Amino acid sequence: MRMRRHTATNDEEAGIDLTPMLDIVFIMLIFFIVTSSFIKEAGITVQTPSAASATEQPKGNILIAVSPNGEIWMDGQQVDIRAVRAAVERMRVDQPDSSVVVQADQDSRSGLVIQVMDQVRLAGVQDVALAATAGNGNR
Repeated sequence: MRMRRHTATNDEEAGIDLTPMLDIVFIMLIFFIVTSSFIKEAGITVQTPSAASATEQPKGNILIAVSPNGEIWMDGQQVDIRAVRAAVERMRVDQPDSSVVVQADQDSRSGLVIQVMDQVRLAGVQDVALAATAGNGNR
């Protein structure tokens, strides 16, 4: 009895299976998404005053910006002074050990900055920092 050899026909073409490579690409994508840290911005850029004793704070999770014309910005949105406390409480639900950094412009009113810091303290945050750029402290 003679055995026939099976030869590839035109219907059965040899190809490269891309499934394992796609699996690895998707796993790497998930890894980079999970391990990346997203920078939160207050919403506006302010000109912070300079101070000789300014140090970098590694964990400023909640940023509040106060503009020179009295606007308060949190998480990319303008908020009223009465809404600062509720917004900080809402943001602290996700990160209970977060700190707050108030980025006040050098030409902003000090009374408004103190009101913002008071609202943050009333929200239960004891670690409140005032942002400054490192420098000699003189204008």
